[in-house]
Amino acid sequence: MGDGTAPGFYLIPAGEAEGGRRVRRYGMSILKFLGLGGAPDKAGQGDTDTVRRIAAELDRLEPDHARHIAAFAYILGRVAIADREISAAETQAMERIVAERGALPEAQAVMVVQIAKSQNVLFGGTEDFLVAREFARTASYDQKLALLECLYILSATDATITLAEDQEIARVALELKIEHADVVRARLARREYLSVLRRPAGG
Repeated sequence: MGDGTAPGFYLIPAGEAEGGRRVRRYGMSILKFLGLGGAPDKAGQGDTDTVRRIAAELDRLEPDHARHIAAFAYILGRVAIADREISAAETQAMERIVAERGALPEAQAVMVVQIAKSQNVLFGGTEDFLVAREFARTASYDQKLALLECLYILSATDATITLAEDQEIARVALELKIEHADVVRARLARREYLSVLRRPAGG
């Protein structure tokens, strides 16, 4: 993808009590950060300057809020990569959305988005449903609707919501158990960007 993500950087660090002190663990998938198990650790990957800097930023967040933002950003990345690439414009949109919706400083939002992007590259498809299920378990219905709106906003960043993105959003909405009428309403609000509704050139 060439998105500037550091080699081996694919995790959200989690701290846990051990001997009365907090210990950062690296080389884990988002599922382990969310307390759901997940892909096995990859030894020797992760303890880089980049990861240490990210850990320092995320350690400042309240744990439940950090998990909520992690799942939120992961799902954004899941939809962004549905068409096999995440553009620079989509990355910037993700950063803006995460900063605004998560009430995060720009630096933290940038780091969370980089984590979400790399997680989707390495684990996308194997963790999608479990992350969505965890978000569904902890989020209110209004928070689910807010995420749905953000998914359409993100997908429309380049003025076209591709069929792949449209279908991925529908899958997310199903996994989050969002009412069909609410999905239709959110989709129609961006109908001018839906590639499936556009007439072929010269048609």
